[in-house]
Amino acid sequence: MKKNSYIAITFVLLIFGIWAVPKIVGKFNTKPLYKFEAVPEFEFENQNGEMISNENYDNKVYVVEFFFTSCPTICPKMNENMVKIQNEFYGNPSFGIVSVSIDPERDSPQVLKEYAERKGATLKNWHFLTGDKEEIYSFSNDGFRLYAGVNKDVQGGFEHSGLFALIDKEGYIRSRTVINGENENPIKFYNGLDDKEIQWLKEDIKILLKE
Repeated sequence: MKKNSYIAITFVLLIFGIWAVPKIVGKFNTKPLYKFEAVPEFEFENQNGEMISNENYDNKVYVVEFFFTSCPTICPKMNENMVKIQNEFYGNPSFGIVSVSIDPERDSPQVLKEYAERKGATLKNWHFLTGDKEEIYSFSNDGFRLYAGVNKDVQGGFEHSGLFALIDKEGYIRSRTVINGENENPIKFYNGLDDKEIQWLKEDIKILLKE
């Protein structure tokens, strides 16, 4: 091959590189996660009979869900996905999970402990919480604006969302933004039943752990 051909090929590769690098870098750039309100103060009893509050999660990234152990519909899938999240960050002392029962009258610490063992919840910072019913419902409905309530006409007798909340090290609810048409909006919560959003949640936990 002649010298001029080498020069021409080098020139083309150089131009391609100059054009391609910003594209590749841009593709992997991640915007800061959107910040919502802080999680209100709470104190409930966990599966080991210990009182757990916000202070137990100081300087930790954690995920919050509302569920009940006798739930016959969405809770099993939610906690199956939560175990996957646990396994992704197992051994990281800066990560935790909070599972709050909306049926505290039946979900005693002992019932929660047995449930946690059956589901494979072994993360040290995964607390299954129970307590005063009115306080729990206020924590869900007012604190997170995630509906939880009694409804004897539905399976299991309770209504609640299948959403997970992501909390940063300073105690604020965080989420990514997604493009919907021409608009870009924060999702606020992650669908605990959707594999794609579970993957988003894992990615965003990693972002917050680095902050």
